[in-house]
Amino acid sequence: MTHLCLLGHAPSIHLQRWALAMHERGFRVSVLSAEAHDIPGVPVTVLPPAGPLGWFGRIPAVRRRVAELAPDIVHGHYVTSYGLLAAACRRRPLVLTAWGSDLLVSPRERRLVRWLTGRVLRRADLITADSRDVLDAIAAYRPRARLAEIFWGADTTRFVPLPPGQRDAGFQVASLRAWEPNYRIDRIVDAVAELHATGPVTLHLFGGGSGEDALRAQVHALGLDDAVVWHGRVDAQALPQLLARCHVSVSVPASDATSVALLESMACGLPVVVSDLAANRQWVTEAGGFVVPASDDAGLARALGALRASQARGAGMGTHNRALVQERASSAAQMDRMAALYRGLLAA
Repeated sequence: MTHLCLLGHAPSIHLQRWALAMHERGFRVSVLSAEAHDIPGVPVTVLPPAGPLGWFGRIPAVRRRVAELAPDIVHGHYVTSYGLLAAACRRRPLVLTAWGSDLLVSPRERRLVRWLTGRVLRRADLITADSRDVLDAIAAYRPRARLAEIFWGADTTRFVPLPPGQRDAGFQVASLRAWEPNYRIDRIVDAVAELHATGPVTLHLFGGGSGEDALRAQVHALGLDDAVVWHGRVDAQALPQLLARCHVSVSVPASDATSVALLESMACGLPVVVSDLAANRQWVTEAGGFVVPASDDAGLARALGALRASQARGAGMGTHNRALVQERASSAAQMDRMAALYRGLLAA
């Protein structure tokens, strides 16, 4: 049985799904993480505190643990942290997965991080990312590894559309992103306030994060207490049903790779309104929603208003989005591809 060692953030639902997907496909999977989290059928080793040296301080412990496990494949998720640890183990084959900001933000802000990113990438045998712009950023470092576009994808068996007649009354707007500055939930609240002044609208805020207090104060100051539902973090079983009852999903981050929340919204047959990022343009066209420039707050409100004015138009966009995700971004198909890439590495 092929032993796959994943280095990544165990509390992340994305890493959990990856580990479980490979476990289901016949791999023996181990996880090394700086934080604990149970993953059924997958042992998780919690790394010691980083100390004053940060991630570098964890390298000796990671090397010892990986030597004990003796995996066939080492795979680091997030290049500038767990990817660094994976590369430091000096085991082959080495796989890295970029998550977005580790290539699009951090290396562009600090020269040392850019140099380190290049060193880590050039040790890999396979590097994956979930959008073309991230793969382009990786290619600029001239790694010798094969590059592959692998999407986290959406579970199209759970995220499914509801017939229009079964959706909630009024105009229901879903926001699935974390309540952190990058995701600009405050802009969505402002747009909903503008719509609220002229007709019915309800904003469903899923996620949670450090910006909760500021967002609650903003909602109250705008008189939207009765127009916002604070779902916070909901379990994996409840989310598909709650999302499918909405009429549109909004995601306007300042920086992002392909968003799982976006794909799950599209799988539910929703039209989408997104910020003008390369990763979003890769998925969203006029047939499926609206792409709004980052600085165009009025444009965000107009896009939502257009969908409220013609829910039939939104339903057509949602049908297009569902078909697109089924064709290109089923999580099961993507994990099948990844399993085949792992096995191809070992065969080579």
